[in-house]
Amino acid sequence: MPRPFSAYLRVYEPLSAFDAPLAARLRQAVDDGPLSRADAGDRERELWLRSQLATPPRLLPGELSDGRPAPNAPLDVMVLDPAEVPTSDSATVGPGPLVCPLDVRARSAAALAGFLSTSSGVLKAAALTIPADIARTRAGAVMAELAGGAVHVVSTTWTVPLPWFSLVDPESRHIILAPREHGERQVAWRIAMADARRRVARAHSVVRESLGDNGPARVLKDTGRWLEHFHPHSAVELDYGGLVQLLDDQVLLEDTSAQDVHAIVDAMEAGNADEVASRYEQLRDFWGELAGKERLG
Repeated sequence: MPRPFSAYLRVYEPLSAFDAPLAARLRQAVDDGPLSRADAGDRERELWLRSQLATPPRLLPGELSDGRPAPNAPLDVMVLDPAEVPTSDSATVGPGPLVCPLDVRARSAAALAGFLSTSSGVLKAAALTIPADIARTRAGAVMAELAGGAVHVVSTTWTVPLPWFSLVDPESRHIILAPREHGERQVAWRIAMADARRRVARAHSVVRESLGDNGPARVLKDTGRWLEHFHPHSAVELDYGGLVQLLDDQVLLEDTSAQDVHAIVDAMEAGNADEVASRYEQLRDFWGELAGKERLG
């Protein structure tokens, strides 16, 4: 089965950023063996399917039918070595190991809260086995339990939000051209938290001045606020995840999305509308074609 066609923005924090009880559990999870990037999407899908196939179905993965956390729920983590993170002279990462909990139950709760706030009553009634107000209360309670107040992983399907590229150094791309079905196939950037915050703040200021507060500026603002929840010596990872299964080697090698987004920000700052339009057209064509595969599938 192919990996989920999802891309990820992840934060890896030093163990010292967590309170003692959770830090001890995370240390044990690291010792037991962290998840690889190839396995993370499969693990999330497995936990979700288990919750829905249980009798009775669970509202969220990793919990009992009454909403309490399941005592045997796994604590899944990913690990990053600080040595794998390029840094500017003003940024510090570590000490290692840097850990990224998957936060699957909390992320599912956040997704459920979003669904409940935007869906019609008919759709909510069809999707839920409990009243919507109870589901909303339970989702809110799970989100309130989060250490630090934020999940460590944000994901999207079939595309990468273009503002995410403003966080990275375009020249620091990590790429592995394994066969498409091979889990080691990868495109990712790793960024020191201080560098990510500085870049997203600059991009937000430029884009807001050029385009106003909505659209890309809103994404950049929300991303910057999210990053502020984490330890300043953390690392951020932008990972194409399962999207690399949809792109051949030559396309991956010639992908200039990060360069294009940085060029757009620079052009906006310089008032060069033609450069903005040209670069955006390239990005729209590339990511629009990829998103179109969802309809074909």
